[in-house]
Amino acid sequence: MDSHLETTLTDAWPTDSWSEVGVLVAVSGGADSVALLRAMAALKTAGKGSLCAAHFDHQLRTKESAADQQFVLDLCRRIELPCELGHAEPGSLAVAGNDGIESAARAARYDFLRQTAERLGARYVVTAHTADDQAETILHRIVRGTGIGGLSGMARARPLGPAVTLIRPLLRVRRDELLAYLDELGQPYRSDSSNDDIRLTRNRIRHRLLPNLATDYNPAVSDALLRLGSLAAEATEVIDRMRDELADRCVRHPTGDASTVEINSRELTGCPRYVIRELLISIWRDQDWPLQSMGFPQWDLLADMLRSCNERDTKTPRKQMFPGEILAEVGEGGLTLRRSG
Repeated sequence: MDSHLETTLTDAWPTDSWSEVGVLVAVSGGADSVALLRAMAALKTAGKGSLCAAHFDHQLRTKESAADQQFVLDLCRRIELPCELGHAEPGSLAVAGNDGIESAARAARYDFLRQTAERLGARYVVTAHTADDQAETILHRIVRGTGIGGLSGMARARPLGPAVTLIRPLLRVRRDELLAYLDELGQPYRSDSSNDDIRLTRNRIRHRLLPNLATDYNPAVSDALLRLGSLAAEATEVIDRMRDELADRCVRHPTGDASTVEINSRELTGCPRYVIRELLISIWRDQDWPLQSMGFPQWDLLADMLRSCNERDTKTPRKQMFPGEILAEVGEGGLTLRRSG
């Protein structure tokens, strides 16, 4: 059955880009992931590549999750695809509390998907995030506070490990289209009761905030959020190129000391402050220094310290300890960063 969804999936991620390699499809049993699996199975060619489903049980809904797993196993048997199973340790995620559960569950799930893909030799892990998920993510980040990069939402592709890439090929597909596809196939799916738990921020955004914005302010608010995300992604690409070019010119490690970073401040003259902050964030990421403890005030202070290298600034500190015991020290012509201890 040639469907609009299958055509859209092929356009978003051409079949010849994955037909010769291993692909692992994350399948929860919900409508989105079931539609993705059915569409990819329909598009699978006779190439050398393998297609495999993967289901992870978070152990948060004991009776429901057992039924979800059995549903996915039965579906995979019916369409003749292998299925890998994983699960969290019972009770290991519940201690996170409300929104913390979401983060812990996501981390556990992606860790399972990465490890499974590496074990199977799969090149790609594919998830069923939709345009609706993207709009919710962008709004969530706006509410929580974010920069331009965060406004771009979820990336279509990102590395999960040295040899595994996460792909989200349905980011331009609306949830209604997936439901119509499943209806056309006569394919049932599972419903996750936790998706209705409004104690979770994501669910309050989905069931309350977005509908209220659509009713009271803009019926096409989701489309507006998606356009904002696209524009932010374009801006981020430009900023990333500027940042990388800047890093090539001004960032270096002293000979034999990979734990220390020296930044030549003379190369930053006239550079936009935002790009300087992005440069500092990329250094933190490359050095694997703790990012979560760093907020806007810390990045802004670091930018001030960098700029003060070229100025007679007596207000900005010459030496400052940052979270994770990262020591920043202003010197002649630059800023030195090193991890203490």
